[in-house]
Amino acid sequence: MQPELLDFHARAQLTELMDEPCSREDMRACLIDLAKLNRWFLGYRPILRWLDAFLPLKHDAPIRILDVGCGGGDSLRRVARWAADRRIEIQLVGLDLNADAVSIAEEFSNPSQNIEWVCCDVFDYQPPKPFHIVMSSLFTHHLRDQAIVRFLGWMESHASLGWLINDLSRAPVPYHLLKAFSRVAGLHRFVQHDGPVSIARAFVREDWQHLCGAAGLSAGDVTISSYTPARLCVMRQRAR
Repeated sequence: MQPELLDFHARAQLTELMDEPCSREDMRACLIDLAKLNRWFLGYRPILRWLDAFLPLKHDAPIRILDVGCGGGDSLRRVARWAADRRIEIQLVGLDLNADAVSIAEEFSNPSQNIEWVCCDVFDYQPPKPFHIVMSSLFTHHLRDQAIVRFLGWMESHASLGWLINDLSRAPVPYHLLKAFSRVAGLHRFVQHDGPVSIARAFVREDWQHLCGAAGLSAGDVTISSYTPARLCVMRQRAR
């Protein structure tokens, strides 16, 4: 299916360049420009607002947070800043299947942030310690529906306080705007291709209602929230 023929009624079955074999140099340049997009278009805002809900919590141990599909690690580095500003003790782990992405994330990170980077498939990952929070950013649209349902179950089993999916909203306007913007901004060719494709592969509210239901979650278990521009997030906060 050609992107120009998309009707946005269903998730597009398209391929992103960064999911295919590529050089480390291309991956590095792509991740740099993706981090720029996250900063420019407030991509961290859903994560930070949701984490603020945990401020009243007090723990004998640090709050352990896992970021699945961490890519270049920019989301976790922003969470590290959030915690430092609030003097919250945390332990951060970034997980990604791509060895180059994990290496690049470590390269971009300050050792003082004390982030552990792990190269592994999430479904094969055996955490040495349990996590309080599991999050993912721009990860689930890379998965087929069946794998998303499995991932929802995985988070339910591994996040004692709650989890957050921070992903995109599927709609024609942001698709075309991002396609034009990425070209005008001169972003890496992967980003020019993959950014709009990511939106076409993303979700509407009804998608998440169906996927969460298939994972055994009721409407009262999760919150589905939109954030401008073009973000659609699924949040799970367990009763304390």
